[in-house]
Amino acid sequence: MTSNRYVYGIVDGDPVEFETDAVAGADQVYTISHRRLGAVVSDIDTTDPEETDEDAQRHDDVLREIMDERERAIVPMQFGMSFESDRTLKNVLRGARPAFRRAMNDIEGRIELGLKIVREEDADVDDEAIEAAVDDELEPIAAQSVPNDLFSDRLVLNRSYLVDREDREAFDEAVARLEGDEAHDHEDLTFRYTGPFAPYSFVDVEIGAQR
Repeated sequence: MTSNRYVYGIVDGDPVEFETDAVAGADQVYTISHRRLGAVVSDIDTTDPEETDEDAQRHDDVLREIMDERERAIVPMQFGMSFESDRTLKNVLRGARPAFRRAMNDIEGRIELGLKIVREEDADVDDEAIEAAVDDELEPIAAQSVPNDLFSDRLVLNRSYLVDREDREAFDEAVARLEGDEAHDHEDLTFRYTGPFAPYSFVDVEIGAQR
């Protein structure tokens, strides 16, 4: 049995354990704990896993299982974080404990949702008016929001929102209202509303070296 541990994220409280299609062919996900913090891991034979499309999806699926099916908050790690031993991983949990606690407080009971608004080719739209309309509808509902890269000149808006689970329906309805608002030339726009995701955009925890 390999001693390497691939890390999906950090939870607080009761351990997590279930069978699933995990990264690199593993079939079991469980926790390595220090005090109340637990790293959600699976076994792996390397500390430098290759990021294939399949394994990236498995990584996200494990996070979604914990968030959605088990309704647990999890501080997500980016793909590829793995450690050579349980001892090393516990040392990381010990050293980064204050940062994980702060992150857990920020995301407890919340999910990440994304909204992209894309203009039609050559469409003439009022970007500022659209952004203002979006802010008016969504910012009062969201706990936090962050702008993302406008990687295309057709992107009018690209934002991530941290939303309380209990406010998800209200947020859905607000996005629907924006899509149906003809006052801002929305017939020339495509709304891409995505999620829920693990709150990557609202967590920034460095957990040190892998070795």
